[in-house]
Amino acid sequence: MIGIIGTGNMGSALINGAVKTFGKDDTVFFDTSEERRKLISYEYGIMACKNNTELVKFSDIIVLAVKPQVIFNVLSEIKDAMLNTEKTVISIAPGITIGKLNEVLGNNAQIVRVMPNTPAMVGAGMAAVAFSENFTGDRENTLKLFESVGRAVELPESLMDAAVVANGSSPAFVFMFIEAMADGAVKFGIPRNKAYEMVAQTVLGSAKLMLDTGKHPGELKDAVCSPGGTTICGTAALEENNFRGSILKACEAVYEKTTVLGK
Repeated sequence: MIGIIGTGNMGSALINGAVKTFGKDDTVFFDTSEERRKLISYEYGIMACKNNTELVKFSDIIVLAVKPQVIFNVLSEIKDAMLNTEKTVISIAPGITIGKLNEVLGNNAQIVRVMPNTPAMVGAGMAAVAFSENFTGDRENTLKLFESVGRAVELPESLMDAAVVANGSSPAFVFMFIEAMADGAVKFGIPRNKAYEMVAQTVLGSAKLMLDTGKHPGELKDAVCSPGGTTICGTAALEENNFRGSILKACEAVYEKTTVLGK
């Protein structure tokens, strides 16, 4: 049984994935909002638990799809129900280490730390997954849950702050890139709605091309850059204006903020 606490963007996406992968009868949830409980229960045909403790009793895998500032309140509510169980607890809160979760739940808790991203809302997410040391919980279904809304890769916990850089915050940068590219197309006469569609599909297709072929992004870039052509002129302009350096600076800012959250 999959139990999901919180029905924000990520919680709702995981509920959708869990229902499709594990079924309605094996998915439960809780949200502090009665209105949200009624809405989600009606939309997906699944049981809304009365509180977090009831959800833990029903569930084998518990997903804490809540913000970092409230996660410890939730942990305090469920810790007694977790005692002497083999239940798996998954946290998607950035910056909150497995060690800090262990301080509340105990060192024997089966904890998984995950960094998902918002494309999970359309089944195209990317999740970095770190299991606690000596994990003996449900590894297979944990990975299956996040694969139900995209892809999942295992990483050591030492790299989870870096995962916020790679997939957690980066969708925002991609959206900024799409917006800027669309502005460029509009500047030269393409209607804005068509510009957004054309640029977004190009980003989607470019990513799929790289993933499906396994080719290095530099190789794929070179294949578009004909000698003396338009694309190489554009890439030169990006380099002159510190395109890569700006991206790296943004990544450094994300990483620094993430490490602060974990203190």
